[in-house]
Amino acid sequence: MVTRADIDQAERRTAGLLRRTPVVAADPGLADGQVWLKCEFMQHTGTFKARGAFNRILASRERGELRADVGIVVASGGNAGLANAYAAKQLGVPATVFVPETAPAVKVAKLKAIGATVVQGGAEYAAAYQAAVVHAEETGAVYCHAYDQPEIVAGAGTVGSELLDQVPDVDTVLVAVGGGGLMAGVAAAVEGSAKVVAVEPGAAPTLHAALAAGKPVDVPVSGIAADSLGARRAGGIAFSVAVRCGVESVLVTDSDIVAARSALWNDYRIVVEHGAAAAYAALTTGAYVPARDERVAVILCGANTDPATL
Repeated sequence: MVTRADIDQAERRTAGLLRRTPVVAADPGLADGQVWLKCEFMQHTGTFKARGAFNRILASRERGELRADVGIVVASGGNAGLANAYAAKQLGVPATVFVPETAPAVKVAKLKAIGATVVQGGAEYAAAYQAAVVHAEETGAVYCHAYDQPEIVAGAGTVGSELLDQVPDVDTVLVAVGGGGLMAGVAAAVEGSAKVVAVEPGAAPTLHAALAAGKPVDVPVSGIAADSLGARRAGGIAFSVAVRCGVESVLVTDSDIVAARSALWNDYRIVVEHGAAAAYAALTTGAYVPARDERVAVILCGANTDPATL
């Protein structure tokens, strides 16, 4: 289980290694209350995942688990791979990244540019995950899960504690969910101060299905945001934190996500990937309707996309 104490520890451990990303007030009229956009897409490597990557690798080093010769390994559709490869390079250890064949070329190219060893294969994240686990067992590399390790979740949660510092009176935080690491970290960070609404594509409703079933379950994965929100099931940590914190899940369609992404570009000149636009789509479509005077923050969590598709 991840708590605010774990997130505070992650903040101390990663101090000086991460960017404090800005918060921008949304235009009036988006909702009855006030809306802020947390611009986490400006984090190192373009997503929040650098936070968990640094925390996991540094914690492993503290415990004496990190070997300089084999470093770390991660399975990722792209963003977690980028973050862990970047963190490993900054900390002076090698990184091996397993990605599915569906990983966007722009992300694979960035991984190689950072200096990671990239192994591509399988149609979904699950195949990359199995291959990465085997690699860790055979080589002794530290395995960095894309979303379901306490240190990964706690690192991601520093987005939430940072947001509370920037907008202390926020009532609600909208967070896109794939495997649920960001949602869990943010929910733990703001527990007792604000509620969290998980926003998921209808084509990949991992947390939604888990909450309905009472446990994480496999779901079919497809859709426009599958490259970043394409986990087959919600993580165990994500599910337990969601239940503990009373996280609500809402669904948006692919067309909702595309429209929200375009709106962010047209209205703010903000370029995000489809997964990040999912959280904003909850407001633009009415999947989540804030109460009058409710103070809402939307975490725009990633920008690793092809701008030409706007």
